[in-house]
Amino acid sequence: MTNHLYDALIGAQAQNTACFVKRSGQPDISFADFAAATAQMAHRLVEAGLKPGDRLVVQAAKSIEMVSLYLATVQAGGVFLPLNTAYKRDEVAYFTGDATPRIIVCDPKSEEMMQSITKGTDCTTLTLDAAGGGSLTAGLTALPTRFPTVPRAPDDLAALLYTSGTTGRSKGAMLTHDNLLSNAQSLRELWQITDADTLMHALPIFHTHGLFVAINSTLLAGACLDFMPGLDLDALFAAMPQATMLMGVPTFYTRLLSDDRLTAEATANMRLFISGSAPLLAETHEAFTARTGHHILERYGMTETNMNTSNPYDGDRRPGTVGLPLPGVEVRLTNPEDATELPVGEIGMIEVRGPNVFKGYWQMPEKTAEELRSDGFFITGDLGQFSADGYLSIVGRSKDLIITGGYNVYPKEIEDVLNDIPGVSESAVFGIPDADFGEAIIAAVVPEGTAEIDTSTLADEVSEKLARFKHPRRYELLTELPRNTMGKVQKNELRKTFGA
Repeated sequence: MTNHLYDALIGAQAQNTACFVKRSGQPDISFADFAAATAQMAHRLVEAGLKPGDRLVVQAAKSIEMVSLYLATVQAGGVFLPLNTAYKRDEVAYFTGDATPRIIVCDPKSEEMMQSITKGTDCTTLTLDAAGGGSLTAGLTALPTRFPTVPRAPDDLAALLYTSGTTGRSKGAMLTHDNLLSNAQSLRELWQITDADTLMHALPIFHTHGLFVAINSTLLAGACLDFMPGLDLDALFAAMPQATMLMGVPTFYTRLLSDDRLTAEATANMRLFISGSAPLLAETHEAFTARTGHHILERYGMTETNMNTSNPYDGDRRPGTVGLPLPGVEVRLTNPEDATELPVGEIGMIEVRGPNVFKGYWQMPEKTAEELRSDGFFITGDLGQFSADGYLSIVGRSKDLIITGGYNVYPKEIEDVLNDIPGVSESAVFGIPDADFGEAIIAAVVPEGTAEIDTSTLADEVSEKLARFKHPRRYELLTELPRNTMGKVQKNELRKTFGA
């Protein structure tokens, strides 16, 4: 057995070429130096009690030290579980209660909250701030710069990422070493990433896109990461002359298009622009090509599978499609009613099978059995259509999942908060198309009897209970919700009414 994910990403790259671009006049970080820092981090985690198979939860600001923490966890045989920095106490309490981590790493400001959440457990809390300081890194440089990598099998867990479920309860997707490595290898080859590339990394790293798709494929190729705290147009334009790639969500491209600095000259050194995590509007794709001469490459993936399909690097990158299945990945469309495979041209449920498909849901065998077929195909919940020459288009979702700014939001979680507010009879939360975020969240609320409801009160209550990306864009007060003859709320009618 080998810890093949760590060895492939860092062990094989331990050299003096640049791994991370540093700013403010600081020298770049080489692969050799990053490997040494990661080894020191692994020693710290073992000192704190991490054993093979233990979960490590992190809710901290994006930093190079957090990437080192990810790889150190893998090197020490642990399971990495990143949480969105916007999650509030109740949300964090659910995730930590379900995953039962051995170590939690958080911002120093959250340390007291984390310790209260895990009181009575054997969980250790360490801190990490945006500048890389905190109890996690204090005295780190005194530790050995080599760490004996803990052997792990390809089927052993490397990460646990939570995703929304049909009941609104988040599910922990179990991702193995082979899941992550096989996908990174496919993307490196498909997108022709080499050690001559520099990726502008402006994505969050608590999400599969920024963490696994961007970081794993770049490190595997020995390429360099220009690590940015977030989407900053000034930083992007400043970095572009030395960069070759950008991975982003549709919001990145609509923001770039809103800036007059986006020209063919500004992007002359760029080799590849990639978009994912939410649908890219065809008009955004076409406008970007008209301005820059570059065709954005759109792909399709999800937490449980990483990437499934991609438009080609060489060939036709078609607006409105997510391209062709990755090598080694099978994609089929089935009838949602009887699971029979459908012919080309018909719309059906997207099912995926391959080495990228997750192991199952953490401590949810029944849910795993519902969504992973006995023949290995995963039921994605998305509806798609194949063209005659094999390009996949996503036409909708069988679930009411909303994807906004690349984040998954399940309406029931918001509806539960709204329905508990005094004066609210019922609510329906849904998404409508949005050029910037993919989808915008709208909440339709019905007052109870003659109760008068102030929408600011609704917004305040949601703001207190839920992360910002789950907040509705606006609230619509209705006398009743549209229903079919069976009494089910017709969210498609709400989308039509308020979609404009």
